[in-house]
Amino acid sequence: MDILSLIIDSDSYKTSHWVQYPPNTTEMFSYFESRGSDNKTFTHSVFFGLQYYLKEYLSKPITIDQVNEAQEFCNAHGVPFNYDGWKYIVEKHDGYLPVRIKAVPEGSVIPLHNILLSVESTDPEVFWVVSYIETLLVRLWYPITVATQSYFIKQDIQKFAEMTCDPDYSGVNFQLHDFGGRGVTCREQAMIGGAAHLVNFRGSDTMAGIWMANKYYNCYMSGFSIPASEHSTITMWGKDRETDAYRNMLEKYKDSYIFACVSDSYDIYNAVENIWGGELRDQVLARDGFVVVRPDSGDPIQVVSKIIDVMAERFGYTVNSKGYKVLNHVRIIQGDGVDANLIKGLLTVITKKGYSSENLNFGSGGALLQKMNRDTLKFAFKCSYAKVDGKDVEVFKTPITDPGKNSKTGKLDLYGEFGKVATTEGPASTSLMETVFENGKILKEYTFDEIRDNSKKQYIQYIGWMDMYTIQDNGGHYHYVKRTKVIKR
Repeated sequence: MDILSLIIDSDSYKTSHWVQYPPNTTEMFSYFESRGSDNKTFTHSVFFGLQYYLKEYLSKPITIDQVNEAQEFCNAHGVPFNYDGWKYIVEKHDGYLPVRIKAVPEGSVIPLHNILLSVESTDPEVFWVVSYIETLLVRLWYPITVATQSYFIKQDIQKFAEMTCDPDYSGVNFQLHDFGGRGVTCREQAMIGGAAHLVNFRGSDTMAGIWMANKYYNCYMSGFSIPASEHSTITMWGKDRETDAYRNMLEKYKDSYIFACVSDSYDIYNAVENIWGGELRDQVLARDGFVVVRPDSGDPIQVVSKIIDVMAERFGYTVNSKGYKVLNHVRIIQGDGVDANLIKGLLTVITKKGYSSENLNFGSGGALLQKMNRDTLKFAFKCSYAKVDGKDVEVFKTPITDPGKNSKTGKLDLYGEFGKVATTEGPASTSLMETVFENGKILKEYTFDEIRDNSKKQYIQYIGWMDMYTIQDNGGHYHYVKRTKVIKR
């Protein structure tokens, strides 16, 4: 068949597991959690992406042709195949998996080491299907990790905005732009990762991610962008006509409130001081809007630190209510080498120089959507309960070589009320878990607006601290020095 079926979209060893469980097993319950992180910034995770997997994969029935294909595949592959079990699912359940999935609401910000979703069997004849779909569901590590990293970056940007911007500044949602569409491994990763970033921000050039958020989460338009140049649209004019290339941008986008122009094709300092700030200065100042200058090479700390001073001199600035300088008609976007540490470092540098953080925007690609893995938040899917011979069995592991891999036991739930979250064994009096899927049917959906609202509300609920980074000059070179400051909200 031309389409990869859910049966084959698993790990090979799963095909042999149905005969390995104790005889007379009739129920199985598994859960998914983050077992922590070596990154001390990540104290919570942002739950996102399940609805996509439910709609795209689990709500579509298995067919007998897919069962036959899987049998032929496994025979050639050298592993056993439970033909009768999968045929039973097709005949008894019309191809829909007999499982119940409960999960925290998408957008929830949950402390690490807590259950995020559970999967339990609803038909004793094929209880093993709970474990079989582990491979698919563990892929949730990716959208959750992207959304989590983006979430904590946003908190850093927000804290600088609160310190240096006027109270009515509303640009934080656009200060980290997704440049990652070309830096991922495939289209689906761009879709999933791009959508995950949009839980926290509104700016993105990864149209596949915007499309996914729109389609799978009932949003008319989840992300926005602006006209912008690339090096080819500048260098094609030739080095001697660099000014003409920039003038062309001004003319072609004279009715656009904002556009971005990469300006380091030859000499970023000359471009800022003598072209944008010289020959084209009057045209820039006459605009009803902004020109965003993009440096794209060199040491970001040194380059941004220098050109922001030149831009202030050439275009002037106002001083806001917090006492920080706001550039007239120009902004900077740093889009090269941008990760969480550089964002904090650059914001620290410009605010120490007296500039409001609103003068600086960021574009992040590989660090935003690619430089992470399942161990970033140490995700695991484990069985914690079974029924064997009619008796409840608590299932767990406690490896003496790594206590960090100890698993939870029992039928788990997540207790939650304002400021308090805890995984419990047995039903929680105030549960954060909702049944979102049962026997092939999606029972609960979230809009993208609801997900964003969940994330925003729970930021206020949980985050009461911040990590500040200062930059110290060490013989012309900058390095990061971490200090912790507690913020009471």
